[in-house]
Amino acid sequence: MSVSLAPARTRRFSGDRSPWRCLRSRSMRWWSAANLMSNLGTWMQLTVQNLLVLQLTGSAAATGLSLSVQAAPGLVFGLLGGAAVDRWPRKVTAAVSQATLALVAFATAALVAFGMLNVTLLLVLAGITGLIATVDGPATSLLGNDLVPEEDVPSAIALGSVVHSVGRLAGTALAAVGIAAIGTAGAYAVNGLSFLFVTAVIPFLRPARHAREAAARAAEQPEDTRGGLSFFLSRRSLVALAVIAAVSAVLGRNYQLTLATLVTGPMHGGAGAYGLVSTLLAVGGIVGAVLAGRLRKPTVRLVALLAAAGAVFQMVAGLSPVMGMLLLMVVPMAVVESVCDTATNTVLQTDPPAHMRGRVLGVWRSVSTGWGLAGPPLLGLLVQGAGERGALVLGGAVIVAVIGAGLLAQRRRAVRRAASVPPVRPVLVPEAAYQAAA
Repeated sequence: MSVSLAPARTRRFSGDRSPWRCLRSRSMRWWSAANLMSNLGTWMQLTVQNLLVLQLTGSAAATGLSLSVQAAPGLVFGLLGGAAVDRWPRKVTAAVSQATLALVAFATAALVAFGMLNVTLLLVLAGITGLIATVDGPATSLLGNDLVPEEDVPSAIALGSVVHSVGRLAGTALAAVGIAAIGTAGAYAVNGLSFLFVTAVIPFLRPARHAREAAARAAEQPEDTRGGLSFFLSRRSLVALAVIAAVSAVLGRNYQLTLATLVTGPMHGGAGAYGLVSTLLAVGGIVGAVLAGRLRKPTVRLVALLAAAGAVFQMVAGLSPVMGMLLLMVVPMAVVESVCDTATNTVLQTDPPAHMRGRVLGVWRSVSTGWGLAGPPLLGLLVQGAGERGALVLGGAVIVAVIGAGLLAQRRRAVRRAASVPPVRPVLVPEAAYQAAA
């Protein structure tokens, strides 16, 4: 009878697939609470910002412009932001970026309170916020991963997705309450306080052993001068991930547009029906993020299969003859999308070597901002040309075709590699050698 000498705690958690396993880390619990506060404030401010632009200009186009101005720095400076995160101490970088975002929020609150804010200043502040985010995004993402054992990183990323979804729902709802209770300036000030809360928590976070060892190895090695883009393009898995995400983002995923036109158009639904669809999408996203927390080590192949499954659900939704069938499709669409996104983020943050992860996330921010800005107009043209149902069906079919072609090409490469490996020939030992050995 064998007796395990492993501690009870180790045995109990061996093979643990709980989506909440990352919360065993005290630092991760504090970080998640701070992250939730920050997300609540951010989505409250973003909602208030849109309303403020509408009040100042009365133009929906100006509101869209403010969002584009805030996103644009990610397209231009994402590579530099990721490189900075790889070179600077992560906790310090995250703390400084959060404190700077707090200053921008407080400055905006002061300008609103004294009646000095105009559209030009608001766009400038939105651009500054986007510029800071090119550093803050990868820094805070990787800092959260540093707080848990390596095998629990997928759980940490999934928990971040849950926090983001909850923060988006609650922050948007709190915006209306906040404006009525404390005014627009107060809503900006609350967001500033949420950033300061994160800044105050960061110094007390303790990285896990794998993060400390990786930092020590990076300090001993000569600096890797490779650019993030060249490294990204040299990794076939990362390029494949980008292709999958780009095609899915442009031809699918923009359900706020495609489902809105489908519900209010051919299905003759009103604002209430689309509100129900939006709620089901949000719920499905949260459920998917929780399920994704059970992942151990997702692969690009898993991401591809999930994206293809989401495209199939999208096609069925486009062909739905009645509202009831569409509602049945909405939740699995959102669940698959959320699991796929979490798996994608996990691959991005764990596949590259530790000293290159900031640069990889910087590249990803740049390219994802590009298709994020180009996707809605292109999809709008597809809706105009192929109709509401046609856009969903045709878009899903193209996604499945691209992913299928990629998987087939990967299989052919594997077959060619296997065929090129020479067979191992048995070594013939002379009979005299056997006799000598005997």
